[in-house]
Amino acid sequence: MLTTLRGAAVLLWLVSAMSAEAAGWKTLAPGMELREFRARKPSTIGDSRITVVRIDPELWELEFMGVSLTGESIGHTAREWCQGHNFTAAINAGMFDADRKTHTGFLRTGRHKNCGRVNEYQSVAAFSPRHGRDIPPFRIFDLDAPGVTVKRILRDYAVVVQNLRLIKRPGESVWHEQRKRWSEAALGEDGKGRILFIFCRSPFAMRDLICELLAAGIGLVAAQHLEGGTEAQLYLHVGKVERELFGSYETFIREDDANSRPRPTPNILGVRPRSPRQKR
Repeated sequence: MLTTLRGAAVLLWLVSAMSAEAAGWKTLAPGMELREFRARKPSTIGDSRITVVRIDPELWELEFMGVSLTGESIGHTAREWCQGHNFTAAINAGMFDADRKTHTGFLRTGRHKNCGRVNEYQSVAAFSPRHGRDIPPFRIFDLDAPGVTVKRILRDYAVVVQNLRLIKRPGESVWHEQRKRWSEAALGEDGKGRILFIFCRSPFAMRDLICELLAAGIGLVAAQHLEGGTEAQLYLHVGKVERELFGSYETFIREDDANSRPRPTPNILGVRPRSPRQKR
């Protein structure tokens, strides 16, 4: 009987993988897929390629890692964070203060509080449900939604990360039109509750990039800005597939596409496969 169930599970996963690839997704591992596409209205700089890593939080564990936890004085590139902590993929956790340690919005993981200040940012990513809570393993909340507060989210989730909002649930752009452009790293959630790591090196005005993402058919329902310009980065290494992506252009700061190396960053969000006992 057990063998039959395992065989059925494998078959179901194969069918799902074939369906994903037909839609433009490349299956990297169970619960992790990669899609790379070009913007319909390209940037004037670079290849206008947008990279999205789609992650099933039932099969992959999302974790915050930073120098406030490790006790180090300087950060690492996303690749180095992955290599040092056995992450399969990593992206910026968000913007940080001048001390290159403290997150600019509220950030708490378990009992560790990187930043205890709740500011005006309207997006909160929450994961690691507290014991006994029958809730989604990953969720992006809008703080202006009725009844939603950081205090209430903390009752259910052990990790809470506040950032600038790009997309309000259920798929509404909230970014005002502006001329500034930059390379972008973002965190998203799709309609099935999956985690989306999003990266684009070519600079776009955020309103334009949001339009591209909403029109891309990736099921995006909520998203938050993580980092821009040279600080933005995404690293992924699964089998023979490896991507080390980092930004360059940012209006008024560095208006070129010449950056040739990723910058050390103090805080990241990383994923690793869940152990069998962790799977829900």
